[in-house]
Amino acid sequence: MAGEKRVYISLGSNVGDRAATLERAVAAMEAKGIHVLRQSSVYHTEPVDAPPQAWFLNSVIEAETTLMPRQLLRALVAIERAFGRRRIVARGPRTLDLDLLLYGSSIIHTPELEVPHPRMALRRFVLVPLAELAPALRHPALHRTVAELLAETAGQVNRAGRAGRAGHAGQGEQAGGAGQDYQGEVRRWSRPAERVGGD
Repeated sequence: MAGEKRVYISLGSNVGDRAATLERAVAAMEAKGIHVLRQSSVYHTEPVDAPPQAWFLNSVIEAETTLMPRQLLRALVAIERAFGRRRIVARGPRTLDLDLLLYGSSIIHTPELEVPHPRMALRRFVLVPLAELAPALRHPALHRTVAELLAETAGQVNRAGRAGRAGHAGQGEQAGGAGQDYQGEVRRWSRPAERVGGD
């Protein structure tokens, strides 16, 4: 459709039924004029640069929309609120977190909105699922591909010396970033198998 922009949006949840929340959030986007084309795998990720809290499920979607950037931002905030998001504690637990990563090749700096997302190039929990969808996609400000940005973060997991401990964290374990360079554990997640029959 004429006037549609290709956008990439990050989804995260670490409160309640995280997987169901992500699924319902993707469905809710369609009703807001955000046509989802593809979704990455879901990843189980350790919170970084945040107070101690449960691990997240994260994913990235590729979509098309005719919404202008601020309209899109407001649509995403409305979806977050509909899922019970309350911004009480800075970087605290979230029922749903939606971040606009890229809006075509636009570079936007306003008090309300920054695109590309100012921290996307530093966050493995964003880059890993984004690279799954579009490894050759080029960051419009940094002029490097998503795959290149991801490769640049690879050593950050080990620099804080915590990768081994993080690797043993369970589904419900709480974690909090320690060390500015530490970017947390990011692992592909699969829904636990349901018990069938028996006692």
